[in-house]
Amino acid sequence: MNPIFQFPTYLLKRQAIALTGKFRVYDPAGRLVMFSEQKMFRLREDIRVYDSEDKSREVLSIKARQIMDFSAAYDVVDTELNQKVGVLRRKGLRSILRDEWEVLDANDRLIGQLFEDSIPLALLRRLVLGSWLPQNYDMTVGDTRVADLRQNFNLFRYELNLDFSMDTINRIDRRVGIAAGVLLAAVEGKQDS
Repeated sequence: MNPIFQFPTYLLKRQAIALTGKFRVYDPAGRLVMFSEQKMFRLREDIRVYDSEDKSREVLSIKARQIMDFSAAYDVVDTELNQKVGVLRRKGLRSILRDEWEVLDANDRLIGQLFEDSIPLALLRRLVLGSWLPQNYDMTVGDTRVADLRQNFNLFRYELNLDFSMDTINRIDRRVGIAAGVLLAAVEGKQDS
């Protein structure tokens, strides 16, 4: 596996002023380790993640299975190994009150959840405060919390801390966790525009 997927924490930043969604992922030392730029006018989401801004080496793809699906499923593929590593599936109607996702393994078996911190805070974000109240997501495998995806308060750009440090025995594949962060930033970007 590529060593860029071995860190316990990452910082994801979405560029504020750009025609397309541009995402940069930094390691704990602040070095750029991944870059993604969404393509415009896509009916079916197809996000490619590279190891640098020159986009010469693709490391992940996050691809929707269907066009415009409220309960969309996204395959996460390690493109260097040509290997599906997991699936993130949005829980359609349940995501109206707060964002909820299912985390599936490479064989489409449910292994965990990704969910916004609480229904009252989620409603407060959606109805009153918007981006003034940063989002917080927990990722679990079974009943064990394996990651915290916490948005920083920043009026000028979207920033998301990806913290896998509590997952000391690697219950969740970091590639799936990073894909979840990129996907959340992409979805949030579309909701903001």
